Amino acid sequence: MKERAPGESRVALTPETAKKFAALGATVAIEQGAGLGASITDDAYREAGAEVGTSADVISGADIVLGVQAPDPTQLTGAKPGVWVAATFDPFRNGELVAAYAAAGLEALSMEFMPRITRAQSMDVLSSQSNLAGYKAVLTAANTYGRAFPMMMTAAGTVQAAKVFVMGVGVAGLQAIATAKRLGAQVSATDVRSATKEQIQSLGAKPIFVENVAGIEGEGSGGYATEMSEEYQKAQAELVSAHIAKQDIVITTALIPGRPAPRLISDGQIASMKPGSVIFDLAVAQGGNVEGSVPDQTVEKHGVKIVGYANTANHLAADASALFARNLYNFLSAFWDKETGRPVLDEEIGDAVRLTKDNKVVNSRLAD
Repeated sequence: MKERAPGESRVALTPETAKKFAALGATVAIEQGAGLGASITDDAYREAGAEVGTSADVISGADIVLGVQAPDPTQLTGAKPGVWVAATFDPFRNGELVAAYAAAGLEALSMEFMPRITRAQSMDVLSSQSNLAGYKAVLTAANTYGRAFPMMMTAAGTVQAAKVFVMGVGVAGLQAIATAKRLGAQVSATDVRSATKEQIQSLGAKPIFVENVAGIEGEGSGGYATEMSEEYQKAQAELVSAHIAKQDIVITTALIPGRPAPRLISDGQIASMKPGSVIFDLAVAQGGNVEGSVPDQTVEKHGVKIVGYANTANHLAADASALFARNLYNFLSAFWDKETGRPVLDEEIGDAVRLTKDNKVVNSRLAD
């Protein structure tokens, strides 16, 4: 389907994956104009063997509907009972949408709930999109910053390398570190998970960690961060405050599944930074890591520019679509049953991603 969410340019099917689905024996159809935001023409889909038609044509015969952001059930009028919809649902924040899918008899498959296990790595849309988001965050910060990134030695004198501090070392944070290093910056990073120290060092950056608060590892289920104790939060705030005042650019990436983004930078810490510094808040759409950040706006406080996109990966729509579409193909093709001509999900992954079935909300994470 063509994406209906405001400003969404990505698409869940590319000519590459359309051809692969057809090779499995599937009939592939896509709504006309669905790929234009990602620079993919209808003719490119036709050449790949896909049918191009209206929304009603595409939905009426579908057993599986692919999307980037899950469509409202009203946009699926005419779909078969029990049709699968594989997309991102943001289930913790969109409970009403999930309930509407259950009421409509649709089977919602949430790609955000893909388990972080080895065999599901190629299906993980959060990782593929976060990778691009971390890259784009650094490029945007560099463009907003009014000075050069690398050290430059000239006849007129030396330009010092920009100091970049990355807060949160998940997929986006690691890519942000790597990108800032490639641009020649002096990079440091921190995370609540002590296991990320080696990852930071492996990219040539300096780890900034609380060393004297024992017994707090910060590792939650599935490799995600979890909330810290008050003691750790206080120690971390003191360490970060001292370090952040010396930085030119800060990239914040911290998220906790099912909860608002943790506040990492206060107004007082912003005030301690040098005028002309830049903060990119990758978590701005989930409430923000930075006090005063606003989605899709550049906010200036105390001479510091605070930037953040509601949908960062969307600013690299062509590549983001290619990776997202491959994630979906890898997911569905891994369970493809030749006899029935469709996927048959197993319990480990199927139960993890399935939100609704038989007019009920069935996912245990939502029940909890």
